[in-house]
Amino acid sequence: MKAEAVRRSSQGEPATDLSHKIAETRDRRDSRWDEHRRERREQLVQATLAAVGKHGAGVGMEEIAAEAGTSKTVVYRHFADRAELYVAVCNRVASQLLPKLRTAIESSSRPREMVAAAIDTYLAFIEADPELYRFVVHPQGQNGQFGPDKGDPMQNLSDLVGEQAAAAISVALHQAGGDPAAAAPWGHGVVGLVRSAADWWLRADRPMLRTELAAHLTDLAWAGLSGVVTSAPPRSPATSKEKDL
Repeated sequence: MKAEAVRRSSQGEPATDLSHKIAETRDRRDSRWDEHRRERREQLVQATLAAVGKHGAGVGMEEIAAEAGTSKTVVYRHFADRAELYVAVCNRVASQLLPKLRTAIESSSRPREMVAAAIDTYLAFIEADPELYRFVVHPQGQNGQFGPDKGDPMQNLSDLVGEQAAAAISVALHQAGGDPAAAAPWGHGVVGLVRSAADWWLRADRPMLRTELAAHLTDLAWAGLSGVVTSAPPRSPATSKEKDL
């Protein structure tokens, strides 16, 4: 009996059960590593934001690593290069900005107030952290190269903002009984207008208050949009002379 027990012990479990347990162990290890890597990447992105705040848009990788309390070698263990880290920062900025813009656009059902709220929200976001805006909009040393299939992340962000603006204009056009086909070019056009003016505003060291700039841009944008996203006033009854004509 004792020999039989030893023989069964030496034979172990069936191969299929053993393989399944090995696979489960490997999956748990992979899952823990993926979670650790995700958390570490988030920490490094946060450290980058802090380093930009301290050192400006031209912050170097050494300064980012120091802010994270680690070395560049560790940073590059989680991000292949500066471009990949930059893309992650852009994604973080997008996750903060887009909900704010959506809330601003949905704060009113009146088209002009929607435009004004969205423009002021965008400018307020820039004003709160101009160096982060410069870091995202004018990346250092990228030369437009962000890796395969990534594209320009700032252009992607501008496209997302443009799509939000286009959606709001489309709603206004529907309400006015207009053709919503023009909503996309108009939405992206307004975003280009505001972004270009915001760049000038920062370069010129903010020569006017943000609220003043927002009012000027709203006036300009609305001058073009008001004729197409508001219902035309009802025509007055024809006079007797007009009838005779």
